[in-house]
This record gives sequence, C-alpha cells and structure tokens, in this order.
Amino acid sequence: MEVFLSTAIEFGVIFLFGCVGEILTEKSGHLNLGIPGIMCMGAAGGCFGAKLYLMPTENPSGVLTVLIAILFAMIFAGALGAVYGFLTVSLRSNQNVTGLACTIFGVGFTSFFLNNVVLTEGVSTQLSYAGLNFFNAQIPGVESLGWFGSIFLAHGVLVYLAIVVAVVVALMLRRTKAGLNLRAIGENPATADAVGIRVTRYKYFAIIVGAAIAGLGGLCYVMDYMGGIVGSTVDQTIQGIGWLSIALVIFTMWRPALAILGSILFGALYIISSRITGISFEQIQLLNMIPFVVTILVLIVTSIIGHRETQPPTSLGLSYFREDR
Repeated sequence: MEVFLSTAIEFGVIFLFGCVGEILTEKSGHLNLGIPGIMCMGAAGGCFGAKLYLMPTENPSGVLTVLIAILFAMIFAGALGAVYGFLTVSLRSNQNVTGLACTIFGVGFTSFFLNNVVLTEGVSTQLSYAGLNFFNAQIPGVESLGWFGSIFLAHGVLVYLAIVVAVVVALMLRRTKAGLNLRAIGENPATADAVGIRVTRYKYFAIIVGAAIAGLGGLCYVMDYMGGIVGSTVDQTIQGIGWLSIALVIFTMWRPALAILGSILFGALYIISSRITGISFEQIQLLNMIPFVVTILVLIVTSIIGHRETQPPTSLGLSYFREDR
C-alpha cells in the first residue's frame, strides 16, 4: 500500500503541473487545448537542456542539472504557449482550433526532436548521461521516518516543486491584486478594460506562464517518473496525460490548491490498472476511463448546483474585441 500511494503521488504531480498551468490560462478567459502538446514540448526542451549540460561535463552539478532542464522545459513550452497567445489574443483565432493545432504540432515536434536531436543514436532509448539521478535525489534520512517518509518524502525535487507552484498560484489568484485583475478579465474583459486593467498584457502573461508550468509536467514524466527513459511512445503517453490534466481542471473546479489532492487521486486511478493482476485488456481500458467518468460526474453535479465558485470563468473560450466595448 505504501508503494502504491507513493507512486500515485509521484505520477499525480505530472497531472498537477498541467492542471495548474491550464487553470492559470483559463482564469484569463482562454481555453488552451494545446496543453498536451505543450507538455510534450516541455519534455523535449528539458531533455535537450540536460543533454547540453551533461554531455561535455565530467563532474556535473546536481543543482545546475535540474535548473537547466527546468529552464529549457519552460522555454520550449512557453514558446508554444506564446504562439497560441499570439493567434488567440492578437489575431483572435478560434481558441479550440488553435489549441488542437498546438497539440498536434507539439506531439509531432517532440517525437522528431527527441529521436533525432536529443538521442544521439537516433532511436528510442535511454538518456545515458551521468547526473540524471539528481532528479530522483531523496531527502537524507527519509528511511528512518517509516511509512510517512516512504509515502510523502521519498520523491524527487520536481514532485515538491509541483506542490509549491500550485500553492503559489492559488495564493496569487486569491490574495494579490494581479490575481484579482486576472480573474476579472476572465469574467468580463470589457469591464476590466474599462477600469484600466491591461487586458492583453494579462492574457499573454497567463497563457505563457501557464504553458511554462504545464511544460514541467512533461519534464517530470521523463526525468522523474521514467528516470530518463525516452521510449517510442513517450510523446503519446504525455499527450494522454495532458488531456487528463485538462479534465482535472474541471474536476477541481478551477482551484489550484484543490488540484493537489485531485492530482493524487487521478494518479492513483491512472496506475491502478497496472497494480491489479489477472484482468483482461478490455478491463484495463475500462479502468483507465475512470478519471474521465469521474470528471463528467463532477461537471454534471456542479452544473446542477450552479454555485458561481464551481463554474468556469464567464468569458472562457470567447475572443475579446475591444472595439465592441
């Protein structure tokens, strides 16, 4: 049971990165269905950054390895987020179509980039550079804490980074003027614009930063959960995780703090099929559908209740035309 819960947390934070990034984006009124592709871009960028630093370095620094990988993951993911922002904010393109296009591009780019640029052999294999173990470095003395340590403290740095990011975003949205302005834009951009809030600037900020956060989910999957293994289906796996991350946004009712618990639940539901022996392929697929079914049920219940706090931003998915104000 301890191993199961520990793995659920380790896998769940991958959803958490994607979910928090999408929440931040949606709070500005933009539905970014490109999150799966953006998470793939984060994986490609993180692996590329780690390779650039580790390949020529004989005695790599663990701190620098992690920081460089995080930086490149955020840059690659943020770049695709910026493309989405330019198309939907400046050019007012359809958000759903643009997001789907970003997903298609991100998945395809990642597959090509990992197999032909990051992996020197040009085939799907494992990143074989000394220093990748820094991502899974545990807190010293965790073994002496028993079940509590093995469940909550025996994780790599990206697990705790995800929780910190979720808390920071939650506090920013609820306790700061910038968060209030961003939520106001998501509800009614025309009113926010009328009182002097720079709508375009806030939208770009939320979209790019949200994409950068989501990109860390792809990095977390490859470096933390898979230990640097870049299999032939890594892009497809991350894409599936990305769609579940978007579903988690609805499940947690656009609350980053609640997303911490929701991500652990989704992580447990995602891996439960691999922990049950003696079941058929069809049964495994049915178990993998549980997160989506639970999300649909939550969406139905919250719609019936109709409480404003459980609903998405009013202007979500709608382009803002300042001339119509």
